[in-house]
Amino acid sequence: MQFSILRTLPEVEALAGEWNTLLEQGASAVPFLRHEYLTAWWQTLGGGEWPAGELFVVTARRTDGALAGVAPLFFADNRDGLPALLFLGSVEISDYLDFIVLPQDLPAFVEGLFELLAGPQAPAWQVLDLYNLLDTSPTLAALQAAAEGRGWRTAEEHLQHCPYIPLPGDFDQYLAGQVDKKQRHEIRRKMRRAEESEQPVRWYIVTQPADLEAEIEAFLALMAQDPEKERFLTPAMRQQMHLSLRQAQRFGYLQLAFLEVGGKKAAAYLNFDYNNTLWVYNSGLDFSYRELSPGWVLLGYLLQWANQNGRAVFDFMRGDEEYKYRFGAIDRRVVRLQIARPD
Repeated sequence: MQFSILRTLPEVEALAGEWNTLLEQGASAVPFLRHEYLTAWWQTLGGGEWPAGELFVVTARRTDGALAGVAPLFFADNRDGLPALLFLGSVEISDYLDFIVLPQDLPAFVEGLFELLAGPQAPAWQVLDLYNLLDTSPTLAALQAAAEGRGWRTAEEHLQHCPYIPLPGDFDQYLAGQVDKKQRHEIRRKMRRAEESEQPVRWYIVTQPADLEAEIEAFLALMAQDPEKERFLTPAMRQQMHLSLRQAQRFGYLQLAFLEVGGKKAAAYLNFDYNNTLWVYNSGLDFSYRELSPGWVLLGYLLQWANQNGRAVFDFMRGDEEYKYRFGAIDRRVVRLQIARPD
């Protein structure tokens, strides 16, 4: 493999097509590694999460020139104040991060990356600080093996839970086989109560590009009814959300869904519909409709839709809220892997 370093946004932007093609074939095909998502993230440095940073994207190519791997990194002081190389997308708003590489190429790619990071072309990093790797990612073992071979220290920290639901392709079968009897009855009861409500209840997925900006604003307004989410939605973060959602809509994997009661928006889910998986990214709720359980009802409709449309997984991503497990989710976690050279 021939390794190169990209330090400017135009260099990275030029990789769009082959980057996304490689991702779709790679070991970790998640929406947060899409080229347009990460370039949008870089424009605001994660909605202002990072005050500064320097691009340090490492690519590897085969002898025929084909892209073989991407390490989407940037250089900044980490949360511990140490000069670090981190994944683009770190930390708060990108649930899953990783390298972009075919599984069979992963060991060679990591070895070549470490050789480059040990040389004079690398910035003066003290720690390779990699957040939000799924605990099932083969990258973890490859990184730890390569670090051990060089005498570099590793430390693994388990972070948030990431529940997910494997889908059988039939909503009734899913409820019967993966949700306990009490919760199954509760889901059906709440959906039925909404359908029989005196005020008409409907749900829909935003499909028209011309409607997107207004629908994003409506979604953010629902989010902001939660005081914690309102604090999260700074002007920079709102800009980030608009950039990311416009790109997801442009490339065909945005799913923004609303539940209306009497013509007024009562609940919303922002998801990514990508790689045969529905990735549940965020939600909003009008608490004045609490008696109709609009969040649960919309979630039920979305699970029904995902089964009917052949999605294989319903991924709740980070967060161990109890309702996720009531819907039959299986647990896993993301980890933070830190790699440091000897002093």
